[in-house]
Amino acid sequence: MIEFDVAQQRLAQAGRLPERTETCELGAALGRILAQDIQAQLDMPPADNSAMDGYAVRLADVSDGRVLPIQQRCYAGEVPETLKEGMAIRIFTGSLLPPGADTVIIQENCQEDEHGVRILEAPEVGANIRRRGEDMRHGEVLIQSGTRLTASHIAQLAAQGHAALSVYPGLTVGILTTGDELTPAGQPLRPGQIYNSNAPMLQAQLLALGVAAVRAVHAADTLEAIRDALQSLLAKCDLVLTVGGVSVGEKDLVKPAIESIGGQLDLWKVRMKPGKPLALAYVQDKPLVCLPGNPVSSYAVFALMVSPLVRRLQGRRETLPAIRYGVLQGERHFQGDREEFIRVQLDSDEQGRLLVRPFGNQGSGVISSLPWAQALARIPADAHVAPGDVVRIYEYSQWQA
Repeated sequence: MIEFDVAQQRLAQAGRLPERTETCELGAALGRILAQDIQAQLDMPPADNSAMDGYAVRLADVSDGRVLPIQQRCYAGEVPETLKEGMAIRIFTGSLLPPGADTVIIQENCQEDEHGVRILEAPEVGANIRRRGEDMRHGEVLIQSGTRLTASHIAQLAAQGHAALSVYPGLTVGILTTGDELTPAGQPLRPGQIYNSNAPMLQAQLLALGVAAVRAVHAADTLEAIRDALQSLLAKCDLVLTVGGVSVGEKDLVKPAIESIGGQLDLWKVRMKPGKPLALAYVQDKPLVCLPGNPVSSYAVFALMVSPLVRRLQGRRETLPAIRYGVLQGERHFQGDREEFIRVQLDSDEQGRLLVRPFGNQGSGVISSLPWAQALARIPADAHVAPGDVVRIYEYSQWQA
C-alpha cells in the first residue's frame, strides 16, 4: 500500500496551476483567488492624524493648571491650521494632526470652558497620534498572488483604492456517481435501494472550498452510460470526481470506462482508514479522481486528499493547510496497521491545551458522525495510542475551506 503522506503529495501536485486570468470588480471578489501581488498604492494613514477625540498641543506648552486658548475646531476631513505657540486645537478621531503639534490629549483628561482648555493629565509626547504609513507603506506587498480573498482583504483593498483585481478563473468540478441501487433524495425508495448521499455531500464540500460551479450526474451501471457521463463532464469541467465502482467486481465499470476514452488509471491502495481505495487518471489532460463509495470514506478522502488538488487548480499559494496537535480524551485505545483518521470534537482546558474527543462509533458506515465531528485526528500506523497521548488534528474549518 502507498503511504498516506506520499499519496497526499501526489494528489496535491496532480493538477496544473491556472494560466488564464480575468478581471474581477472588488464587490464580487469575495472568495476569488488573487492572480497578482497587490502593492500599497498609498501610505495608510496618508498623513499623521488623531487616534482619539481631544486636543492637539505642543507638550512643552502644557503645565499643571495652565489654560490653553482654543485656536480652532478641526473635524475629520478638514485641513487644520498650523498650531500657534501656547494654544490648542480641538480635533476629533481621524482629524489631521495640525502642523506644529506633537501630542494629542484625550478629551477625558481635559476641561474646556470659554477661556480655553485646562489639561488635567498630560501624556507622553506623541501620544494618541497615528503616524503616516504606520499601517501600510506605499509600494509594500499587501496581499500575495494565490490568496483566497476574504472580507478582511476586501477592506484592505478598498482602503487602498483598488476597484478591480486580476483573479484566476473559477473552477468547475464534475461529480459522477454510479450504482443502480442509488436514488436521489426526495424520491421513493424501492426494495434494495438507498439514497445517494455522496453527490450532495461532495457538492457541498466543493462549494465550501470556493469552487465556482459543480455538475453532478448519476449513471446507470453500464459501460456506455458511465463512458457517456464521463465524456460529458470532461467537456465542461476542470476536474472530475467519480464515486465508487472502481474496484474489480462485475459492476465496477468506472475503470474500463475511463480507459475506453483514453485515460490511464493509477489505482492506489492508500495506507489509511477510512478510505483505502483511491485512483487518479488524466483524460484530455484533465485530472480525474476516483473516490471510495462509502460516504464516510469519501468525505475523509475528499477533505484530506482532494481538497489540496482543488486548491492547486484554483491557483492558491498554499494547498496543504496547517495541522494542529491535541490531547486524546476518553477511554478508548487505538492501534492498527493503517493511518487511521478518527472523527473527533475539539475543546480546550484551563491550561489552553486542545482536547480531542472521539466519536463513540468510528465505523465507516456511521454517517451521523460527520456532522457531529469538527476534525479528523490522525492515529499513526503500527502505533499504540492511548488517552493522554498527543495526536495530529486536521480541522474541517481549515481543510474544507
